[in-house]
Amino acid sequence: VARGLYAAGCSFVSSYPGTPSTEITEETAKYNEIYCEWAPNEKVALETAFGASLAGRRSFCGMKQVGLNVAADPLFTCSYTGVNAGLVIGVADDPGMHSSQNEQDSRHYAEAAKIPMLEPADSAEALAFTKEAYGLSERFDTPVFIRMCTRISHSQSVVELGERTELPLREYTKNIGKYVMMPGNAKKRHPVVEARTEALRDFAETTWLNRIEWGTDRSVGFICSGTSYQYIREIYGESASVLKLGLVWPLPVEKIREFAAGVGSVTVVEELDPFIENHCRQIGLVPAGKDILPCVDEFSQNLLAGRLGATVPEGLPFAEKLPGRPPVMCAGCPHRGLFYTLAKHKVTVIGDIGCYTLGSAQPLNAVDSVLCM
Repeated sequence: VARGLYAAGCSFVSSYPGTPSTEITEETAKYNEIYCEWAPNEKVALETAFGASLAGRRSFCGMKQVGLNVAADPLFTCSYTGVNAGLVIGVADDPGMHSSQNEQDSRHYAEAAKIPMLEPADSAEALAFTKEAYGLSERFDTPVFIRMCTRISHSQSVVELGERTELPLREYTKNIGKYVMMPGNAKKRHPVVEARTEALRDFAETTWLNRIEWGTDRSVGFICSGTSYQYIREIYGESASVLKLGLVWPLPVEKIREFAAGVGSVTVVEELDPFIENHCRQIGLVPAGKDILPCVDEFSQNLLAGRLGATVPEGLPFAEKLPGRPPVMCAGCPHRGLFYTLAKHKVTVIGDIGCYTLGSAQPLNAVDSVLCM
């Protein structure tokens, strides 16, 4: 994604750190051509990135899935206003909750805010989709989501870097009806958003982001995106017939029906919620999905192979017993002394997310509740 921002001519980044999204901004900061900053929170980050877009600069804002909740206020409004220069919002979901307090599915935000969402399946697509997102943002006058997940964010694959496209500053023109969302103006903008959604739905039918890959086996067809696509290819190789969705909102209708007509049955493979599956049911299909696949935790090759009736690879057992290594606060962390004192005085502590949550673990045992930041 960072290289995609560079190649697309992005020149302003404001983000809030949150694994697995943090590395995007850290890597982007290495490019002198892009101004990067950490904001106090995700709401401020998105408002600042929108300000840069308004001023004519391609901009980016990054966060993790729970951070999108904090940014929801400006998110829903900038869907109505649209953009000047391209605005891309990177959100990284955390199936399996490796470092998160919930397992929410950010695709629901794309649908609720009526903002298109792209989901890459490897590093090369992360670069290509990020570049494409800026084109879509300016073509359809909308912010665009790039949805990552832990497994894609923390993996590596071969990438053709490409050169940076230097873009002139887009002229800002004062337009109160477009950018001031008082009720009278917002009422006029809502139909614009609905028309944009219909245009994006038509775009979803023909874009290279969504592609049908016919395999030698058409008894079952798999509809998937992101990391789920990689697992299906690992299990079945080139024999599987797959509809790979890179644009996960809005979803196509006729392309899905075309694919379903070419296979014996359809199985939707997606992590977390039945987002694509529900869309398939709304357009008259009856796919397999969450009746055989879980809606909790992240998938793996072996999990999917077992649930889909394929051969589960056998690995060698690791017999050696290793000592437990629970996460602890860093050596010298000043919070250690604070939590020690709080525990000693047996007070009730309402804590904070992040590494402070470790104050609840032994031997400190000092935090009673952690709800949010």
